[in-house]
Amino acid sequence: MILWLKALHIFFMVAWMAGIFYLPRLFVYHAQASEQAVKDQFKVMERRLWFFVTPFAVLTLVFGVSLIAVYGLEWLKVSGWLHAKLTLLVALYAYHGYLYKLVKQFAKDQNTRSATFYRVLNEAPVLVLLAVVILAVVKPF
Repeated sequence: MILWLKALHIFFMVAWMAGIFYLPRLFVYHAQASEQAVKDQFKVMERRLWFFVTPFAVLTLVFGVSLIAVYGLEWLKVSGWLHAKLTLLVALYAYHGYLYKLVKQFAKDQNTRSATFYRVLNEAPVLVLLAVVILAVVKPF
């Protein structure tokens, strides 16, 4: 059973991260757009993508918590690497929520940021994901 939980946790995490990586890229293009028809198309794409990947974020959490429950609280207490991973995951979920705020701003044509800002925003979760994967696989502490 634990292998099924791990497989599903990883699958939904990969699907979630794909959306997390792509949405800020849409923001880059949206911020560069000058024609209203193009902006309106990006609004649709951004909203649909955010709502498409949000269930993956929820299912990632569900299967992750299920794994912790199966392994037990004693395991959780002594797994320092997991505490660090969970801290990074809180940051990723906050980032996910921030992306929703941006989707709403773009929907109202209230973007005040440059395409460069969104390029940097697009790269941030890559480094967090790298750290999460290293913590989960290497378990350095």
